[in-house]
Amino acid sequence: MSDKALHKFDNFLFQKKLISWYLENKRELPWRRTSDPYKVWVSEIMLQQTKVDTVIPYYEKFMDHYPTIHDLAKADEQEVLKDWEGLGYYSRARNLLEAAREVVATYGGEVPQNLKQLGELKGIGSYTKGAISSIAFNQPEPAVDGNVMRVLSRILLIKDNISEQRVKKRFENIVRELICETDPSSFNQGLMELGALVCTPRSPSCLLCPVQEECRAFHAGVQETLPVKQKHKKQKTVAYNVLILRDKEGNIGIEQRPNKGLLANMWQFPMISCHLDVLEKMFYTKHGIEIKREKKIGEVKHVFSHKVWDLTVYEAVIIDAVITDSPLQFVSHMELDRYPFSVSHIKIKEFLSKL
Repeated sequence: MSDKALHKFDNFLFQKKLISWYLENKRELPWRRTSDPYKVWVSEIMLQQTKVDTVIPYYEKFMDHYPTIHDLAKADEQEVLKDWEGLGYYSRARNLLEAAREVVATYGGEVPQNLKQLGELKGIGSYTKGAISSIAFNQPEPAVDGNVMRVLSRILLIKDNISEQRVKKRFENIVRELICETDPSSFNQGLMELGALVCTPRSPSCLLCPVQEECRAFHAGVQETLPVKQKHKKQKTVAYNVLILRDKEGNIGIEQRPNKGLLANMWQFPMISCHLDVLEKMFYTKHGIEIKREKKIGEVKHVFSHKVWDLTVYEAVIIDAVITDSPLQFVSHMELDRYPFSVSHIKIKEFLSKL
């Protein structure tokens, strides 16, 4: 049964206008030069919650280092994280590596076309599955993300809250009815491109829109009120003291985060969440190393989707040490570049040049 929003909507005309506009106006992007499912997959993972201009150099470097899925499957996780350094959302890289290894082990290195098999790979959700299926395999599958829901909310005048999972399912069903079966790749990419270039979150360029005549929100004058999206919960702020700690040889202490959870397996300068008055005591309890905090050298604020880190950075030195079970590693300034750091600690690393 058709969705009620599609009542008296001309699917064929919409497809024709959208695809024609896309083919004439699409941006030249490196991942659009191929239909290789592996390369499409990597690009879609990198593009999640990340701007296109940011992704391009990372994608090109990644393809240089891992031109095939076999190359990626053989890679060391720390090397992959290093290549991902600065791109954020590092679980994407770990999931991609795990899934690549599974594809090589289970499917001989061929990305499965079967939707069930594809969707069972680590890190591939409904959007990524639809994007790979339509772009690489030309299957008429929906690829619905925030961009697409924004575009269709306006075109079809849908006022549902797009933050709700049931609403995303509704849009997936709508796209299944709208999608061009002969060119699903251009249709899906056209929707994404329209959202990126014309039907933007603020001040959409309606006068340049190729499907303006079909846009119900434009005709009702409510395009800037859509989509409806609930406000995010207030992010929790967590304060940490971070130490740039040197040993007697001038080497710098770093530690690896746990292999699960936020920023898993990434490296950082030692972080402790405690009152400044007990910093040295807490550090000794954790590491068995007696330190002396010297001077404050800066502050870094880093915003995650669900929390905010307020980092205060201090220079410190070791005054006595029984370094037996401490997880700290002491490396030279030059050796730091071998380790993958998250964005917040890349910023802290920059303080070293000023010391």
